[in-house]
Amino acid sequence: MNNIKLFNQVKRRFFNRIAVKTLLFTITLLFTIVLLNHSTSGVTVVPQSLRPNIKVSKIINTLSVSPSVRIAKDPRNNTLYYLKRNGEIYQVNLGSSTKTRVYNSSNHNLSETQGMAIGPNGTIYLVGNADLVNNQTQAIIAKGVINSSTRQRIWSILAKSEAYPKSKTAYDHRFNGVVVSPDGNFIYVNSGSRTDHGEVQSADGLYPNTREVGLTACILRLPSNGNNLFLANNRATLKTSGYIFAEGVRNTFDMAFAPNGDLFGTENGPDRDMSEELNWLRLGGNYGFPWRIGGTDNPQQFPNYNPATDRLLSPQFNAVQRGYYRNDPTFPIRPTGNLIEPIPNLGPDADNYRDPVDGKIKDASVLGQPLSTFTTHRSPLGLVFDTQGVMSPEFKRDGFMLSWTAGDPTGETLVGPFKDASQDLLHLKLTKVRNTNYKLNATRLVIGFSNPIDAEIISNKIYVLEYGGNQGIWEVSMPTK
Repeated sequence: MNNIKLFNQVKRRFFNRIAVKTLLFTITLLFTIVLLNHSTSGVTVVPQSLRPNIKVSKIINTLSVSPSVRIAKDPRNNTLYYLKRNGEIYQVNLGSSTKTRVYNSSNHNLSETQGMAIGPNGTIYLVGNADLVNNQTQAIIAKGVINSSTRQRIWSILAKSEAYPKSKTAYDHRFNGVVVSPDGNFIYVNSGSRTDHGEVQSADGLYPNTREVGLTACILRLPSNGNNLFLANNRATLKTSGYIFAEGVRNTFDMAFAPNGDLFGTENGPDRDMSEELNWLRLGGNYGFPWRIGGTDNPQQFPNYNPATDRLLSPQFNAVQRGYYRNDPTFPIRPTGNLIEPIPNLGPDADNYRDPVDGKIKDASVLGQPLSTFTTHRSPLGLVFDTQGVMSPEFKRDGFMLSWTAGDPTGETLVGPFKDASQDLLHLKLTKVRNTNYKLNATRLVIGFSNPIDAEIISNKIYVLEYGGNQGIWEVSMPTK
């Protein structure tokens, strides 16, 4: 019954913020999950480790009337928390595999939450969005600071945005991912795009000729001690205030700091068969959206673009069905200066692509080619690092990443990654290339999650939170020797 309620809820309200590709796909996928987890055979699908020295065990199910969207630890004591989309925060008691609700919207006044992070002093940062009149939205960032006397958290508003227009499509990603700097002085917040690939989205004429706006497709850096900061819907004003950290991101749903202090972000791609990205995020960088996506040019910026001959457009996808890929003479001029390219993936996994010349699906590493960065439509997220360096030499100080979308392991029948089943945990072996970029090798470690949405790491254990099925929290024990 709970799974049916979840299915109906997602059917009513599309989970657009993580670039799940279409409403139809989300409904179909979650319905499939219900059938898989409650089949007539009574067999429940569970994640499977691909290595004998990596163990996977269930901690708890978190299914309720609101989906689970984030998981985070308090760095002071490794207490684990997870966030519901309705603003409820639960503490996980790992020893007894139980949960306790510790906060809800009556505490922090956010009823629609999409991001959570915890700073080194125990402060909780929440990212929420409010729906306003005339198809507008407003971002609200709250923080819960621990009172030194009572040891209770006192909630306040760190920042609030000006109202800005939604597109009234599946591409209203809004504010979501948040991460705290290692010193606790700043938070980094992603504001996703309001378009699929930079096309005009007028919201049924409410906002004529509107593509992206000042507050979308960027990453903001805000002081953690801020109070009631105002975020204007004007890019120049945001830059003058020192709030813009990076631009040209479509939807960097998750970010994480590596052990060396470098910041990385996962990037969800559009409905065209263009690679999904992992980026090394740097102050002042422009990561190309909407002109460069997945290491290639967005063809809609060129005056002779003909979507009828574009082999990377699949009729399975919403933006293609609705004619959002079109000849577009008024597409904005590409900015001057360098656009930062994604990190190349040298394989062996998550590196399939469709050849724009012959339309065939190919494996980049088999051909001896890099890919920028992951198989299209994987929806990468749940990025974590072994910052303590406690894992075995093979994994020590490396990155790990989840991918949300189910795919076809042998073909291209599903609206997801082709010849790449996804819904897995990847090991990312990152190597710095001078001071210009990184390269990586991606290897699958665990498969069979149900829409894994976020991850946290405590010592050698990676905790994976699912959005699908029973919304389980799984413990992945990594080797230490």
